[in-house]
Amino acid sequence: MTSSRIACPELAGKLTSAAAAAAMIRPGDNVGLSGFTGAGYPKAVPGALAELMEQAHHRGESFQIGLWTGASTGPGVDGRLAEAAGISSRLPYNSDPVLRRQINAGEVDYLDEHLSHSAQHMWFGFYGHLDVAVIEVAAILPDGLLVPSSSVGNNKTWLDQADRVILEVNHWQPRELEGFHDLYYGAALPPHRLPIQLTEPMQRIGQPYLRVDLDKVVAVVETNLPDRNASFTPPDATSAAIAEHVLDFLRFEVAAGRMPASLLPLQSGVGNVANAVLAGLDKSEFTDLVAFTEVIQDGMLDLLDSGTLRATSATSFGLSDLGVTRFMTDIERYRGRILLRSEEISNHPELVRRLGVIAMNGMIEADIYGNVNSTHIMGSAIMNGIGGSGDFARNAFLNFFVSPSTAKNGAISSIVPMASHVDHTEHDTHVVVTEQGLADLRGKSPRARAREVISRCAHPQFRDALADYAERAWAERPTARHTPHLLAEALSWHERYLRTGQM
Repeated sequence: MTSSRIACPELAGKLTSAAAAAAMIRPGDNVGLSGFTGAGYPKAVPGALAELMEQAHHRGESFQIGLWTGASTGPGVDGRLAEAAGISSRLPYNSDPVLRRQINAGEVDYLDEHLSHSAQHMWFGFYGHLDVAVIEVAAILPDGLLVPSSSVGNNKTWLDQADRVILEVNHWQPRELEGFHDLYYGAALPPHRLPIQLTEPMQRIGQPYLRVDLDKVVAVVETNLPDRNASFTPPDATSAAIAEHVLDFLRFEVAAGRMPASLLPLQSGVGNVANAVLAGLDKSEFTDLVAFTEVIQDGMLDLLDSGTLRATSATSFGLSDLGVTRFMTDIERYRGRILLRSEEISNHPELVRRLGVIAMNGMIEADIYGNVNSTHIMGSAIMNGIGGSGDFARNAFLNFFVSPSTAKNGAISSIVPMASHVDHTEHDTHVVVTEQGLADLRGKSPRARAREVISRCAHPQFRDALADYAERAWAERPTARHTPHLLAEALSWHERYLRTGQM
């Protein structure tokens, strides 16, 4: 490996091994890593750090860190550090199964934060002090400016706030990524904040490079390792049905004059249903679309390639192996049509509201009144986290929460009397969609919402039981009938289904 990507003499002089760099991280440090949805995370230093942790544990010593990122990383970071019992706390999002088990066992303190909050809460001092930042970049320019890699996430804030910085320069990341980023450095703390001057999704308001105080950089490590690329599954019948309901509703909204024929900026969560919606858009009459989202999946590359999608703003890629090959092979075709920003901009409530974003996100369950649980199983066990869904849903012009109507091979209803955990209240939920149908909850009272959700979204196997519950709840307390519940029955619903798969 050469140092062709490190053009700054001062930083080239700090080139070292991953093991030597990891040794600069101390027990008890808070460490901010790059990475968002398996893209752009450091590949070498976390593994070397895990080895140091295991050696310390063999000596009977504790070696744990607080781990902060943009979102999820990969098994070589969250999983490897968790296996080494090296994480004391984690924020703001995780999808690794090893770390998830430790969080749910109470072994790791987990701060499940809105992604738009994580950078500003760091600036406000809510998390404590950031000791070290370990950031992957594609290259270092002669003046020390950094070419970001395949995600931005919270990198800008970690570089600004950390006492010590370790840079990983990854030769696997295309050098041609220079120019794909728009990094905004105009934020200030209250009471000195000014409006963010972004009025169109692809408008540039920043610069293509990350900045770092060269005196804070204690090590530079070279790597040549791939991102954790996402698997891609073609849409199945359930996700295709959900997608068709969403598309029909968008047609209805256009016909009603509430949005233009080219729609409003799109935000799409990660997963099979999201890709199915994107595939449906590619086959539809909709054209000249634009996205203001978090993650660019294979489906968005399809839309860009076909011309259905004009351009997209995001904070990260989330591509399959095939998607990565497509992007790298034709990277110049995407220049000017893809912008990657910090998540404090990609998820900023002010911008989501101003642009009128259409938000589409998954859920674990929704209750009959429209409260949505997107994070917890049985109200207690975290799955991944809220991520950016709340940033978009609460501020969107129109939001969809989507899910198959059942789980556990049909044994459990995703539509329940009362959500076991609430991430998005009925006040914020616009449209609930399953393969059974779509419930438009806008402008409806709780009783009307319940009828819509039960009749349109619940699986037929559970529809009668849900309707019976609602009718008995409304009849039970005639003096408290705004949003009535039979509390004992609602809370036991989840346990009965988990235990028996039936009422």
